[in-house]
Amino acid sequence: MMKKRTPHTAASALAIGAMLTTGAAMAAELGDTQDPIKLAVLEWTGAQVSTQIAGMVLGKAGYTVEYITAGSFPQYSGLSDGTLSATVEIWSNNVGDIYPQALAAGDIENIGSLGLETREGWAYPKFMEEICPGLPDWTALKDPACAAALATTDTLPNGRLLDYPADWGSRSGEIIADNDLPLMAIPGGSEGAMLAELRASVATESPLLLMFWAPHHVLAEIDLGWLDMPPCASDDPDKCVQLPQVEKVVWSGFADKWPAGYEILKLLQVSSSAQEQMMSAILEDGQPLEEVVAAWVEANPDVWQPWIDAAVN
Repeated sequence: MMKKRTPHTAASALAIGAMLTTGAAMAAELGDTQDPIKLAVLEWTGAQVSTQIAGMVLGKAGYTVEYITAGSFPQYSGLSDGTLSATVEIWSNNVGDIYPQALAAGDIENIGSLGLETREGWAYPKFMEEICPGLPDWTALKDPACAAALATTDTLPNGRLLDYPADWGSRSGEIIADNDLPLMAIPGGSEGAMLAELRASVATESPLLLMFWAPHHVLAEIDLGWLDMPPCASDDPDKCVQLPQVEKVVWSGFADKWPAGYEILKLLQVSSSAQEQMMSAILEDGQPLEEVVAAWVEANPDVWQPWIDAAVN
């Protein structure tokens, strides 16, 4: 795994807006400031933002931090044996079997929500509320005029739902069938293709309904409406669209080795709107990730300093 060592005197970080939780931390000793806290760096930009903000704050508190590239599923082995110290953005809809097993064994500890305001489901550009009166109520999709507006030559007489790419898996087709909706789920070619179609829809006010999620950097520029989802008939929650939870997890020995760092990470919170703005700066404007975060940290000590103060005082 690729390692990047960052002393607390040179905090290399990523920008993201964060908010102080209402709970108070227990004052704690710093513990081992020589052995680095090893933070897992995951594949997506949002998680990298969250991880870097965590590392920056820990650095400000006096710790040395290493950023270690780790996959979403392989990270749990590292967290279980202590070769990784913490991961701060675990999505509950992408954990597999190894995560609950590691929790049950006591090898890792869930230290609470990261605070992201998450969404997943069917979304639409706001102008669609004029084309399909009644949105965001899902029953508005039953109106033949709404289905006709969404229809394409591939879906006639049904409306088109732009679904996740085929290799991501899909629950939309079953939900459409369960509720006898006049829609057809058509897989997107890629995330980039979905974003291009969304932007084109907004620019030309061409009807669009799509499966989407938040936080996402495009939401820094486009305000989407979110459908109140139709009922899911399956007893298997994995086949239903649910509100994902985003949690922070540490190695089981973290609190003993870095007591104040443990309290800081428990207090760490990240807002979706700020994360989206940071991701947009990185992905759309091409700004270096570390520079974006460093600028945010420099401008917002009132956000992160209380985490440190609550942990060590």
